[in-house]
This record gives sequence, C-alpha cells and structure tokens, in this order.
Amino acid sequence: MKHLELHIIQSVPVACLNRDDLNSPKTAIFGGVQRARVSSQSWKRAIREMAKEMDSSLFKGNRSRRMVYELTTKLESKDVAKDIAVIIAEQVAGIVETLDSKKDSDGFKKIKTLMFFSDAEYDAIANAITDDIKESAETVVSSSNAVEAHKENLKKIDNNKDEQEKAKKKLENLEKEMEKNKKALLKAFNDKSIKAAIKSAQLKDAADIALFGRMVASDHSLTVEAASMFSHALSTHKADNEIDFFAAVDDLQSKEESGAGMTSTLEFNSATYYRFAALNLDMLADKEHLDALTHEERQSVVRTFVEATVKAIPGARKNTMNGNTLPVYVLGIVREKGHPVQLVNAFESPVRSSNGYTSKSVELLKTEYAKLSETWGIEAVFEEAIPDVGIKFFLDEVVKHVI
Repeated sequence: MKHLELHIIQSVPVACLNRDDLNSPKTAIFGGVQRARVSSQSWKRAIREMAKEMDSSLFKGNRSRRMVYELTTKLESKDVAKDIAVIIAEQVAGIVETLDSKKDSDGFKKIKTLMFFSDAEYDAIANAITDDIKESAETVVSSSNAVEAHKENLKKIDNNKDEQEKAKKKLENLEKEMEKNKKALLKAFNDKSIKAAIKSAQLKDAADIALFGRMVASDHSLTVEAASMFSHALSTHKADNEIDFFAAVDDLQSKEESGAGMTSTLEFNSATYYRFAALNLDMLADKEHLDALTHEERQSVVRTFVEATVKAIPGARKNTMNGNTLPVYVLGIVREKGHPVQLVNAFESPVRSSNGYTSKSVELLKTEYAKLSETWGIEAVFEEAIPDVGIKFFLDEVVKHVI
C-alpha cells in the first residue's frame, strides 16, 4: 500500500479545543499519566472545513440530516412543485436512511443519522426521478388535500346524525384512496435505480467523501471507506485540566450595588500535541474513490488535504481562548509498501521539562523514527520536514511523490 504519513508536533496555549459531556477538555491515560486529548473527529472537521474553503470545486461534500430539504431544493430547481418535491424527497430519504418524525425549523423531515453527500450526488438523484414517480406523487398530494379538506367540512356539519355518518363514511373512503395512492408511489420507486444514481456521481466533486469516508448502515453499497487515517491528538507530556474562575460586570448596574453581575468557571488546559495523519494513496486513486478525476485534480486534492491537515485547528472557544497556532515540526513521509506507523511511542514515557516541551518532543520524534527505520527496515521514497523546508517547497515535493 503506497501511503503518505504526517507526524506533527504542535504546541497550543490556554484552550479547550475539544470538550466532553461535562464541558471539560478531553483527556486520556497514556504511559500511565493523564494526557490532553483532541479527538480525531474534532480535528477532521476543522480540516474538512478548511479544505472546502481552499478548494470549493473539489470539496463539496456536506454531512447533514437535512436530506429531504436538499433534495426538495434540487427538484424545485427542475420545475417540480414544492409539495410534490417534498413527497418525492421524503421517499428517497427513506430509501437511503430512516426518516425521523421530527422536522427542522423550515418544516422538513430529517433523517435519523448524519449522511455525507455531495451536490453531484443530489443532482444525480434528482435526474433519476421519472415521470411516473412525479405523477404518482401528484396523485398522493391531491388525495391528501382532499382528505384534509373533507376533515374541515366535517367540523362544520351540525348535529344531523345522518349527514355526519355520510361525511364520516366519505372520509374513510378518501383515506383508503390516499393510502392506495401512497402504496402506488412506493411501487413507482426503484430502490436500485436511486442507489445506482448516487453511485454514478463518482465523487467528482466530493474529494472530502473519498478522504473521510461515508458509512451507510442500511446499504453497504453506498458506504465509502475513508482513504485517510487519523489518530487522536495526545499531549507529549502529562497534562492536567485547570479551572478559570471569571466574573462579568453588569454595565447598567446601579452605583449603590456592588459585585459582579455574573460569576462562573471554565476548564482549560495547555499542551504540546503529537498529531498523526496518513493517506492511502492507492485507495484514493481507485474507482471507488477519485479514479474519475484527472491526474492533476488528484494532485490538487492531496495538496489541499496536506495543507489543511497541517494548518487547521478546531475552533472551540476561538473567541475567548484562541488557541490558533501552527505546528513547530511536521515530518512528511511517503512509503511504497507496508502500512502507516505512528511514532506516538516516542512519548510513552512523558516528556518532563521545566524549559518547554516542543524542542524535546521534536528530538524524541526524530529519535523514534530513526530507531524504527533501522530496526524494522522502514524505507521511504520521500522524507522531508518543516521547518527544515518551507511549506510551499514541502507541498510541491509531496505532490511530486504521491500520485
């Protein structure tokens, strides 16, 4: 397996990059001591968002439960009436994932789990909707409107029992007709054609889906295995969470009153992290991922991924505890075979220092890599480090060796 590895040392000051259910910075025990931790999911989201900003044409994937809304919008752009589009979108969403009974703020039903889809995939689904499906949906809407209208009329009927009985009987017949039409609509849908339409999009505009993967429990044929691999970022040293007590002043408080308008506490930590990311280059170029892209487009994807991975940082509490920093050291490695290997065991014995952690962490990382290379015969076709070279040269050289 040809792959790229990124080994990153990054120091972050007072911050809470990733919090747990108690609003505390996440931690983990490694090497017998508590470490500061940032989950891979947290850092990956920051990377995805930066990659989308850097190259919006190739990174158009969005994770959302609002599949019905997205499909409705696509169908409306193809001159399908909104009420018809909603019915169709709900049926499609129900094929891909289970629909939730709750609706979003715009009145659309949501699917129960987050799904990762691109614009091209939504377009492909919309294009796969046949005239038969549209006609069936129109019939469902028409019968549903008839049921609702008759219910309103039923409320206006006075105490005449005969009239009420007739109206109730008619309502039953209308409801039966509506259910019959709904079944006809379900029959008009071809599950296989909808799923084939999704796969036909070939991720041409969704490098983020190819890189970070998509899990579809209801249909594994729509699952995309992630070409990238990430570890949870861990501090290279023992780290304890600290508590910040703060007081806020009430600007309109009368002069007779004293004291703060509000007091509370926040938890934070500061740490030097070891971060690890890898990219399966063979998988990235296969037909299930980015085979449909040109050689130059795949190179652009890799360049964007590497730059975003190096530069992105989770945005939690960015306005009150801005932890935005850049790495102090990035080791990039490309190997033709084998599997990605972390260098985290360089810090299994936590770094202890009264003069900062970054220099010692970089030294230990280099030592660990040299030891593993010699012991296990690890061979690299590319090996470069920042700040030995600048980011532009680093990216240029990475792209030359990866695809």
